[in-house]
Amino acid sequence: MPLIVDAHADIAYNMLKFGRDYTRPAAETRRLEAGTQTVLDNEDSLLGWADYQRGQVAVIFSTLFAAPVRFSKTENEKQVYKNFDEAHKLYRDQLLTYHRLTDSSPDKFRLIASSSDLNLILNHWQGDHLHPQNPTPGESGHPVGMVILMEGAEGIRHPSELDEWHDMGVRLIGPAWVGTRYCGGWKEPGPLTDDGRELLAAMADYNFILDLSHMDERAAIQALDIYRGPIVGTHANCSALLPNSNSNRHFTDRIIEGIIQRDGVVGVVPFNSYLKVGWVSGKNPRSEVSLEIVANHIDHICQLAGDSLHAGIGSDFDGGFGVQSVPPEIDTVADLQNLVSLLKARGYSETDVENILGGNWLTRLKRDLP
Repeated sequence: MPLIVDAHADIAYNMLKFGRDYTRPAAETRRLEAGTQTVLDNEDSLLGWADYQRGQVAVIFSTLFAAPVRFSKTENEKQVYKNFDEAHKLYRDQLLTYHRLTDSSPDKFRLIASSSDLNLILNHWQGDHLHPQNPTPGESGHPVGMVILMEGAEGIRHPSELDEWHDMGVRLIGPAWVGTRYCGGWKEPGPLTDDGRELLAAMADYNFILDLSHMDERAAIQALDIYRGPIVGTHANCSALLPNSNSNRHFTDRIIEGIIQRDGVVGVVPFNSYLKVGWVSGKNPRSEVSLEIVANHIDHICQLAGDSLHAGIGSDFDGGFGVQSVPPEIDTVADLQNLVSLLKARGYSETDVENILGGNWLTRLKRDLP
């Protein structure tokens, strides 16, 4: 099986908001959460260390994410902020959560902040270490590498704070979730602001990887023009395959081509609502959206690029949805391996498939990490 890199997982958010323990398998989390409010809010988990082992998921982009209070469902909701100071505190708490997790369970999770950190993880996965396909408690497996991605930059109160975020391990920054002080975003369109231009200029000094996901198209086009550092889209699908979606959440071909021209990667999201216009969890059956549609989005990116070097996966699993909202071929993150046969059936070579499932992200990390 090829190694997988999952370019988007809201691990700390789920740990702090729902108390999820990702050292457990997804099946155990589901058993413990059965009938609780967590399942109503976030559906059944798709993630767990044992599932990463079974699926050969060696690296995940682990997010710092919180929502502005205007998008919260209840007044007392956790992990929401009213202002930039509150956002800064929430994001810092999540970052410290990753440090505690990797300090307490280094056999299961380790931070990746440098190319040498990445090489240590890859040597573990690609070496002669014991690798049970179905690890049980007490069995050894491989540590999953965590690259820290800030989703929505309102935790950065001023560009002068980038030094601290970089020192603590943040390596990718997406300026938007919804609209922020820095740019227009999902559901709240708009261009880059003056603050946004200042942020991008400062980010380039540290070679932060810029994530265009969630940025409104106008802001993303401006960023492609002015940002001097590396650019990717960690988790977004192709708007060309979603006609009449009326959403700025997906990437137009113009944005995908811009990322390709900057030698970046676009991670496809296996979320049914982002694969079929009008699909709603609880109203539409999972069977309406097959994993073939995920392959369609991967193929679209590859056709635009003329090669297999710019498509990847950014699952966003447990990011507001769970097993109820993904194609029926997926029960946990391990089942992303089911893409292998689908891509090969379309004529993709073994090397192409290795590129798409993880190799493309690894190539950029090796290039862009300090």
